[in-house]
Amino acid sequence: MAKNKNKKNLDPKPAKVDENSEVKTEDAGADDNDKLKELESRLLTSLAENENLRKRFDREKEDLSNYVISNFAKEILSVLDNLQRAIASVKVKEVKEKSDSLSQLFEGIELTEKQIISTFERFKIEQIKSLGEQFDPNIHQAMFEVEKDDQEAGTVAEVVQEGYKIGDRLLRPALVGVVKKKVK
Repeated sequence: MAKNKNKKNLDPKPAKVDENSEVKTEDAGADDNDKLKELESRLLTSLAENENLRKRFDREKEDLSNYVISNFAKEILSVLDNLQRAIASVKVKEVKEKSDSLSQLFEGIELTEKQIISTFERFKIEQIKSLGEQFDPNIHQAMFEVEKDDQEAGTVAEVVQEGYKIGDRLLRPALVGVVKKKVK
């Protein structure tokens, strides 16, 4: 008997089979699939957000590089305006007849004006075409109204100061006189 006491029961007991264990395994698999799908969805959303942020950053970087000179360009516009006023106030024929040095000075002013305009073109700064166009409050600022028979009401009849834009952004509105309907 002593041998029997020391001897352990080596006979394996049959494991109790739980009928619900198979169902639990299937549920765990379904839960894992749901979790996997949710994680995949979150990953795709995160990747899409990252791509959108990258595109936005690239767009903002391009806008910044295009429009960083806006403030500087606005200041240079007043220089261009003064050059153009100086040129308009000179009677070219008289200057050329009076003196070579005055003629050369005048030509220098004209060349400076052309160089500024050329520089503006390189940086996509362009003059707004206003004269004869329909008044647009987005790019024009009305300074006065003029009665004219030969033009339609709302047409820009006179430009006091040229307007400019850089790319598709307004740099300075054109100051204009607009045709109004004649009162009878």
